[in-house]
Amino acid sequence: MSVGRNIRLYLIENGISQTWVSEQAKIALPKLNASLNDKRKLDVEEFSNIINVLKEDANKFINK
Repeated sequence: MSVGRNIRLYLIENGISQTWVSEQAKIALPKLNASLNDKRKLDVEEFSNIINVLKEDANKFINK
C-alpha cells in the first residue's frame, strides 16, 4: 500500500477529516486529496507536515 493510502486509512479510522489536515499542514485540499487517493505522490515536505500534524511516527505510514 502507498504512503498516501496508509494516511487516508489512518484518517478514516481515527475520524480525522482531510479538510482539517489540509488546513493544519498548509496543503491545499485538492492536492492532499489527490495524494491520499494515489493520484499524485506526496513530496517529503508534505509528508513531514502531515505526520507533524498527526503527531505520529513516519514509520507508521511507511512500513504497512
